[in-house]
Amino acid sequence: MLTIIGCGNLNRCDDAVGVIIAQRLQKYLAQHPHPQIQVFDCGTGGMEVMFQARGSKQLIIIDASTSGSEPGAVFKVPGKELATLPEPSYSLHDFRWDNALAAGQKIFADDFPENVTVYLIEAANLSLGLELSPAVKNSEDFVYAEIMTLIQEFRGCS
Repeated sequence: MLTIIGCGNLNRCDDAVGVIIAQRLQKYLAQHPHPQIQVFDCGTGGMEVMFQARGSKQLIIIDASTSGSEPGAVFKVPGKELATLPEPSYSLHDFRWDNALAAGQKIFADDFPENVTVYLIEAANLSLGLELSPAVKNSEDFVYAEIMTLIQEFRGCS
């Protein structure tokens, strides 16, 4: 099972990029279904990421980043390099997808994907708004195309 998860907030400009890519992939899969490929828009909920990833063999997460790099820069990172256990907290808002990767491995063990790739797209604008900046829009198209290639390869192998 290949699971693709888009993260972000549709109301905060470039933060929406992961969700927008996930929605585009969902539209594609609605027309070309495959029983071993699933796509989720998990918004900003780390717990949802953890539970949607459970049972998958391969996981792809897409999100915006704010590392100080050039806006639109795309980073493709192995999930194990980003997985971090959450700090003790009384709020689920503090439980992010990077926490979901670490906690999912601990809780679900062999039922949680070890093959995890994270696409991070450097944001230019995280203020309130509904439009992606031009640099992030270009990167959205690039990452979408790369994941579509992976989907086609996955379809051919399964």
